[in-house]
Amino acid sequence: MTKKGVLLVNLGSPDSTEVKDVRRYLDEFLMDERVIDIPYWKRFLLIKGIILNVRPKKSAAAYKKIWWKEGSPLIVISERFTEKVRKKVDIPVALGMRYGSMSIKKGFQELKRQGVKEVFLVPLYPHYAMSSYETVVEKAKSLIESDFKDMKMDVLEPFYNHPEYIDVMCKHLEKELKGFEYDQLLFSYHGIPERHIYKGDPTGKHCKLDGSCCEVASVAHKTCYRHQCFETTKEMAKKLGLKKDTYRNSFQSRLLKDPWLRPYTDQELEAMPEQGFKKLAVITPAFVSDCLETLEEIAMEGKEEFLEAGGEDFRHISCLNEDDAWVEVMAKWINEWYS
Repeated sequence: MTKKGVLLVNLGSPDSTEVKDVRRYLDEFLMDERVIDIPYWKRFLLIKGIILNVRPKKSAAAYKKIWWKEGSPLIVISERFTEKVRKKVDIPVALGMRYGSMSIKKGFQELKRQGVKEVFLVPLYPHYAMSSYETVVEKAKSLIESDFKDMKMDVLEPFYNHPEYIDVMCKHLEKELKGFEYDQLLFSYHGIPERHIYKGDPTGKHCKLDGSCCEVASVAHKTCYRHQCFETTKEMAKKLGLKKDTYRNSFQSRLLKDPWLRPYTDQELEAMPEQGFKKLAVITPAFVSDCLETLEEIAMEGKEEFLEAGGEDFRHISCLNEDDAWVEVMAKWINEWYS
């Protein structure tokens, strides 16, 4: 019987908060054609000639604000999660990162040393986007073709609306909100350029970003990040019994001057106090592990923006991280694949 194993894959992190390590990480990340999808020569000039001369120092300072004694929060959390999952399943489980020194290749090598021939690839992204889920899958495929030709691979589909994922998210949110009275709940998702939505539309005509296309059934929804984000919010709101005027969606972390998915999180944070919403809770369902984007951009900068705009109370909802119920769900999915 072919030996099976699992490779969990998350985003990645610099090795340290030193500028040189942050520069190396950003170089790999931003040069990915699925992250900044412009012609190679333009991407090369933009990243190598401009961004890497400016951004690493600023990013290093941001990483220093959230860095743990054990290292990168995302890496440490992912390792703890992986170790908990290992104890719940009967097959090898390895961890890799799309970017950085803890690579997908190293994850495959770890499984190969244990005699694994069939891999269950688990991108730790609930939603499909070319700059997250797709780039993990395509990188893994290329490694299989070039270095691990004797391996076969199955891939976990995006789980943005899976009932078990929605259930564990709702229970986690309720636990995090205990004792906190909010008047608005913000579902803040990682932002992507609008052109990524059009590129991911296999019909070439369904996605219009007009507020209605996400509500009309289409094969395009299988690869539409915007639709999938809205579905996560919709399913959670339904299960939690949220009233329509008590929550909203937004998108964070835009880069460059191209139009990105709207509304923008920073603009929402600044506008809500004027709209009468003074007690805010923010959840970031695009991530299963806390990282720079959640711990610094939302929990620190976002909080400051909201309070400076007149807000009175702010709560950042942590990601699922190593929550035991989330571990149980992942172990169940692995065991179902294995059996």
